[in-house]
Amino acid sequence: MSEAIRNPKENSATYRVLGGASLCHMLNDMLQSLFVAAYPIFKGNFHLSFGQIGALTLVFQITASLLQPLVGLYTDRRPQPYSLPVGMTISMSGLLVLAFAQNYGMLLVGGALLGVGSSIFHPESSRLARLASGGAHGMAQSVFQVGGNFGSSLGPLLIAFVVLPRGQKSLAWFTLAALFGIVLLTGLGHWYKLHGHAIQKKHAAVKHTLNLSRKRIGGALAVLILLTLSKYFYLASITSYYVFYLMQHFHTGERDAQLYLFLFLAAVAAGTVIGGPVGDRIGRKKVIWISILGVLPLTLLLPYVALPVTVALSVVIGLVIASAFSAILVYAQELLPGRVGMVSGLFFGLAFGLGGLGAAVLGALADHTSIDFVYKVCSVLPALGLLTGFLPDIHKPDVGEEADTMATVEVLAPLGSEE
Repeated sequence: MSEAIRNPKENSATYRVLGGASLCHMLNDMLQSLFVAAYPIFKGNFHLSFGQIGALTLVFQITASLLQPLVGLYTDRRPQPYSLPVGMTISMSGLLVLAFAQNYGMLLVGGALLGVGSSIFHPESSRLARLASGGAHGMAQSVFQVGGNFGSSLGPLLIAFVVLPRGQKSLAWFTLAALFGIVLLTGLGHWYKLHGHAIQKKHAAVKHTLNLSRKRIGGALAVLILLTLSKYFYLASITSYYVFYLMQHFHTGERDAQLYLFLFLAAVAAGTVIGGPVGDRIGRKKVIWISILGVLPLTLLLPYVALPVTVALSVVIGLVIASAFSAILVYAQELLPGRVGMVSGLFFGLAFGLGGLGAAVLGALADHTSIDFVYKVCSVLPALGLLTGFLPDIHKPDVGEEADTMATVEVLAPLGSEE
């Protein structure tokens, strides 16, 4: 166990930073989830097809996916602590555009602004979580990620109880949450500016010894990308179309369907907590095996069961499959030490981009066939989890990880002494 975890003062300082980053991640992703959860409202107000709904998701998530690796690559060399509140400000402006949109074009602009805000927020905030990890990188990513997933789960709940009764313009009320996030991110950016450079400098001075060739590392990254594809294509079928599936297949009301979507997304948030700490103990590769391939029997069954079983299966699927992302992200960061921002941007970008592409493809498929057919096609996607067998085993702690832990302890020590 690292010194950062054993020492209660450094531990307290670390968790304050991690908690703040997680809370801001929750607020950021809550704004984005409101956009997706409001699709039935937009569909009714603007008479949209499933293809147009898929295009909304594509615009939102492509703007994020294309920019995030570039933002991460730039900030690896020139960290930008105060870009965090800037990203939240752009997301807030996107929500305001959506609240007062008069046509489909304005919805596309609002979605694009949310994507740009996300592309700025995620790489630097993920780096912040790693800097404050005390060496427990999987745990830190899970704490950080659970905030985002919990925020995502709130969208359907807020739409059901706030926006549906009051209309599209009530989306503007949630800019108050964004304003709170801007204030909090400014404080985190100040901590990052004071302490982050010293941690990164000491980390950069230590070389990891994975003993893997460039070809092997490239192959492992390709496998991780395919695993991310299977996860987020399947998740796109739930997050973008689950409400429509329940309404059409089981004739549920929109409010009940939104509540069932909330249960799924809450399970995703809970599952995120599991992946990182378990990966720290048993290895990322084992977590990836279980979280992707392990849900295959459940996804194959889901299109053929009654409503109560559908809801129960979706909760279990969300719980298990969510544990994959923290493990995949930290595994990739360990493959490419010193490129935390670029790797974080790449995989957060892939999560958004593949989710958007999946939503667009599945929306077009639903228009030409049916929502039921889409769920049958998506049920086989977790079979790509078999590719996990091609990943090398890199779980053993190395010199670089220990040095990163000690660097974090030394930098956080002044914070602890203030107490």
